[in-house]
Amino acid sequence: MSLDDELDRARGLDTAELADAVESLGFECTRCGACCTKEVDEEGETEPHTATVFPDEIRTLQRADGADREWRDVARPMPYGLSAGDDGPEGETFEWALQTDACGDCAFYEEEDGLGACTVHESRPLICETYPFSVALDGTAEPAGDPVDAEGLVRAHECEGLGREISREDAEALAAALKERAIRELEEAIALRDAYEPVDADDGEVVVHDSEGAKRADGTPIERAE
Repeated sequence: MSLDDELDRARGLDTAELADAVESLGFECTRCGACCTKEVDEEGETEPHTATVFPDEIRTLQRADGADREWRDVARPMPYGLSAGDDGPEGETFEWALQTDACGDCAFYEEEDGLGACTVHESRPLICETYPFSVALDGTAEPAGDPVDAEGLVRAHECEGLGREISREDAEALAAALKERAIRELEEAIALRDAYEPVDADDGEVVVHDSEGAKRADGTPIERAE
């Protein structure tokens, strides 16, 4: 199925049915911080927190809580597809990831009295708002989770908050965000497909292709030669 067909499908999603799926499993955030921090595998190797963020969400986070953040303070190039150069990552990649701190945790994560919190919670991206759920459509970011409903459309990533009671109101709010996220991801994918043109990256340079065109790692657009 084409991305355009999947977008039509996403726009036609029934939020009540999505809410039914969420409510059937249940969820309540325990503020454990696992979804905001680095991952550590069985061998002790760490993987920095990686969550996709749209260009307009980056701009929203730049201004969140009256701040005036640099693009680099909010987002970094998605690491997948980049290679290791003499001075760091280089090459071309697609999408942006939320910025991380020196420990590999989300730059907006903080912990107090053993409980995690988001310092920009009211402005958080859709991927954070909908975690640990997603809608499984081609062209969307599907977590490696288990199907929640019979159709396998709603999936849930491993999270200790699953299985806890959720109100219908909260399930419906989450379902609405899930539908919005699915639509946005497909719109971004289509815009990226339509706008993409290869760019010759200089040695040591990172080029990020998103729905608005090619950008440098600091978010500035790369002007194309006429």
